[in-house]
Amino acid sequence: MTKKERQRFILELVREEEIDTQEELTEKLNARGVKVTQATVSRDINDLNLVKVGGKSKKFKYAQIALHSAALSEKNINHFKEIVESMTCANNLIVVKTISGNANAAGMIVDKIHIPQVLGSIAGDDTLLIVTKSNHDAEVMIKRLKEMMS
Repeated sequence: MTKKERQRFILELVREEEIDTQEELTEKLNARGVKVTQATVSRDINDLNLVKVGGKSKKFKYAQIALHSAALSEKNINHFKEIVESMTCANNLIVVKTISGNANAAGMIVDKIHIPQVLGSIAGDDTLLIVTKSNHDAEVMIKRLKEMMS
């Protein structure tokens, strides 16, 4: 099975079932004949932009987010690329430095992404502070923002 086929299968699984851990996803894949390790599943989760969201029968479940959603136009993405000078992660905080007077615009663009792990953000003149639920969430968020910029 190719990586693309495996990832398509993972997306089908998380749409059909509430899966809340990498271990559970690994077990379900292996039970269906898709032989994977937890490390492979972890990389696939990052590649597929899967995040944990509130579930109905379980506390959390994996779901896919799209950084290039309808709410986030190409114009917004280009503007974000133009105004952001740097991004730094410190524990569960992300500090985004922008061109003077543009932190609010960067914050609006981040808010449009609607990532459940983001608790909120606050903007000054040239600095946007993004607060996430955990250190890992901040690392994932900054990686995705940097991918959006490339």
